[in-house]
This record gives sequence, C-alpha cells and structure tokens, in this order.
Amino acid sequence: MADQSPSQTPLPFCGDFDIRIKADGTWFYQGTPIGRKPLVKLFSTVLRREEDGEYWLVTPVERGRILVDDAPFVAEEVASEGSGRDRRLRLRTNLDEWVDLDDEHPLRVAGEGAEGEPRPYIRVRGGLEARILRNVYYHLVELSETAPVAGQERVGLWSKGRFFPLDPDPAA
Repeated sequence: MADQSPSQTPLPFCGDFDIRIKADGTWFYQGTPIGRKPLVKLFSTVLRREEDGEYWLVTPVERGRILVDDAPFVAEEVASEGSGRDRRLRLRTNLDEWVDLDDEHPLRVAGEGAEGEPRPYIRVRGGLEARILRNVYYHLVELSETAPVAGQERVGLWSKGRFFPLDPDPAA
C-alpha cells in the first residue's frame, strides 16, 4: 500500500451544507440570510468551484457542498481610469473585493437571460465569477467602443491593453 502524504489524503466530506447563495449575491444558512458581512467574507475565502460546476466550502480539515443559484458574487460598481486602450476598469463585488478587468479576470457574456438581455460575468478568482449587475453593465456600455475581433466589428471595452467584447460571442 502506497503512503499518502497529507496533501494527497482526501478531505472528509461533511455532506451538503445548508448554505445557498442566491442570484443577488445574498448568502443564506438554513433559509435565513447571513447578516454578518465579515462572516460571509470569511466563507468566501474557502469557496471553491469544481470542474463539474459544483460549489464547495473547503477548509484544511473538511469540505461540504453548497448551492449557488447563478454566480457566488455580484459586481455592484465599476471604476474607470484613463481612456481607449489605456483604460483600466475595476469592478467591486458585493463583498467589497476590487477586481481589475484584465487577462486574469476576463469578462464573459453569456447568452440572453429570462429578461432577454445578456448576462455578463467577470472572473474573480479560480473558477469563481461575479455576475455584473444590470446598472453596472449599462455603465460599461456607456464606456464601450468598437474594435475588430476575428474579422468582425464588436462592441466592447478596453482595459489594461486588452479588448473585451460586451456582446455574446457569435461563434459560441
């Protein structure tokens, strides 16, 4: 029998935690909103998304699955510095984490949602995203420009030298 180092030993599965993150970014425990933001921030530091799309809270000694309705965070505010290719866009999540729109934190626009509008997201860390709220998306649209992408003119944003289309990819 081969020895397993502690890093290779699977963590105990503690079952499904009765935690749910609603589409508006509100965290619930046993159906009740978690009102203490510092506690939610702490939980968010151990939140992981597996390749199968499941969300887990993973501590050094245990792991448990949680439910996420859409994305675990929402982007509530945008800050813009500069213009054109030199623009730098930053988005603030509902947990007060600022994320630069850049290669490590790209913009993704999913197809139309129930309201008939695009659903934009920004990667926060790992496989975790923040859904960009509609008012923030409209602000981004106000800052948008057109640029050629794969031979087509696309509407999008420059941030940190990279162009991010604001519409869903027509090839996808």
